[in-house]
Amino acid sequence: MTTHLFDLAGKVALITGSTRGIGKSIAQELARAGARVAVSSRKAEACDAVRKEFEQEGLEVLAQPCNVSRKEELQALVDATRAKWQQIDIVVANAATNPYYGPLTAIPDEAFDKIMANNVKSVLWLGAMTLPQMKPGSSFIVVGSIGGLIANTVIGAYGISKAADHHLVRNLAAEWGPKGVRVNAIAPGLVKTEFARALWEDDKRRTERIEATPLRRLGEPRDIGGIAVFLASDAGAFVTGQCIVADGGVSIT
Repeated sequence: MTTHLFDLAGKVALITGSTRGIGKSIAQELARAGARVAVSSRKAEACDAVRKEFEQEGLEVLAQPCNVSRKEELQALVDATRAKWQQIDIVVANAATNPYYGPLTAIPDEAFDKIMANNVKSVLWLGAMTLPQMKPGSSFIVVGSIGGLIANTVIGAYGISKAADHHLVRNLAAEWGPKGVRVNAIAPGLVKTEFARALWEDDKRRTERIEATPLRRLGEPRDIGGIAVFLASDAGAFVTGQCIVADGGVSIT
């Protein structure tokens, strides 16, 4: 029997930071493609709301609060997913933070440390918790950013963390490729999410970005969800160690 290239039936996906924005879209699109999904974010109410919404759509979901900067909570999320479905085939490390907006030389040590811990170290933890048990054909995806590819004068530390994520992906892909496990990153441009509100709500900055974007629009969360389905499915079976840029063309100009 031949399955559709984008069919995720029988697969289990775990997505961090998935109760809103890009993470929620990724979880929703993976579930619509047939995967059972474990969603999470720091707030229990947000997790419960997404669980109810997904269940009303007929999607199979587990929802559990998790602060990815706390190793024990991340492990508990992984354990709960395995306990419910006995497997994890797709992992999406989406949860990230950016508590500082301004010049790099003025960033407080605590803010820099928080960014690196949340955005890089927690991804490595998640990889260590899941990759050794993932079967050939499985997919580990990190949501990076074009901030990790091009300079930015107000979210530089965030960009540094995402550049580290992009290279973490390349190293993990080299390590786990021989076992048939793929590791890739997605680098979104400016997407209209709560996380990026400070950037797209600013009229001047939003107008400048749209004018500098060949597609002449900002991104929507759904623009990223479809890429995750591609990377998680047989459609992306020969893709590993890559950073797929989805920015409307900003980084080519």
